[in-house]
Amino acid sequence: MWFSTLLPLLAATTLAQYSTAPAALGPDKNGKYEISADGIRGLFIPYGASVSNLFVKGKDGVERDIVLGFDNATAYEGEVHPHLGSVPGRYANRIKNSTFEIDGEEFHILPNEHNGANVLHGGPDGWDYRNFTIVAHTEDSITFSIVDPDGKEGFPGEVVSYITYTMTPDTWHIKIVALATTKKTPIMLTSHLIAQTYWNLDGFANPDDETALNHTLYMPYSGQRVSVDGILIPDGIILPNAKYSVNDFWSAPKHIGANLTAPELLGNCGTNCTGYDTCYIVNRDQNGPFDWRTSGPVASLSSEWSGIKLDIFSDQQAFQMYSCGGQDGTLPIKSTQGADGGSGFVQQYACIVMEVQDFIDAINHPEWMREKEQIFGPGGPAYTMEAEYRFSTTD
Repeated sequence: MWFSTLLPLLAATTLAQYSTAPAALGPDKNGKYEISADGIRGLFIPYGASVSNLFVKGKDGVERDIVLGFDNATAYEGEVHPHLGSVPGRYANRIKNSTFEIDGEEFHILPNEHNGANVLHGGPDGWDYRNFTIVAHTEDSITFSIVDPDGKEGFPGEVVSYITYTMTPDTWHIKIVALATTKKTPIMLTSHLIAQTYWNLDGFANPDDETALNHTLYMPYSGQRVSVDGILIPDGIILPNAKYSVNDFWSAPKHIGANLTAPELLGNCGTNCTGYDTCYIVNRDQNGPFDWRTSGPVASLSSEWSGIKLDIFSDQQAFQMYSCGGQDGTLPIKSTQGADGGSGFVQQYACIVMEVQDFIDAINHPEWMREKEQIFGPGGPAYTMEAEYRFSTTD
């Protein structure tokens, strides 16, 4: 069949652009694969194509590990599964009623949240629960691949995907390509880095504050957000982030915890939840044609204590931000993190998740007109997602 010849071409093209031929670079004693460049180095594992460690230097010159994870790769497959640093798929975030339609045919996906009310991150055996194959690994780049079979978790058609992470000086590049080979199917990917990465720019080493509430966030294009119900399912409404409101991170930078005691923040991330678990829209179209690499970051996060600043550049049109309100102090930090006398665990609001992606659950909201961004099939274009995480230091 036609795709039997196209898939090797896709693989060759992907690898030629984002890595060299596979090199004899193996895992370290903890089962992790390292890539690096000047000012940055990361450790990755095949499980979920996950980032487990990311080291950058703060303003004091000290190298800090600024993402959540576990010390050993085997820990990721344990009973605790907080989606740390992984690639959720084949459809990230939530699907209402675990159901969608394509060309009039209804599909039911295996639910895994709220007693069967919806699907989160592709179902109970989504991509972030599976081991990817390493198809290339050099000193500065690594490429993972996965073949998602027709019918897996209830999704139609086979999907083949490649995830490439590359380091250049002070910058982490992410490229995700996915091809629907046999049937039309929804595809929306991200990286919990990007992704499902849980960030703390202090590496949990700030002796006065283990949380990320003192981190400053700026999202200059995000004057709107997707409205959701009490279990974070979109209701079809796009809401304004009024200036000076709790969801205003666009008019000026502000601390994530700046409005923590505001009454309107209660329920902002779901029923009885205080904080953020919000899909912000990235509105750049008013500026005309733009190059996402040079049009400015869709989000900037910084810490005054460590002096580390992260600018996120992306070609996606939405941005999910979660302020870790669900952390309860039971998840341990790594041996590469923390300070003497610290708790050794991730406290509530001690991290922030920032996911570049498309509109969540848009497959159930045709009025948003996101079909070409989320439904893919044989003979059509591949799904692609790109982002860059650029690091610097402040005074």
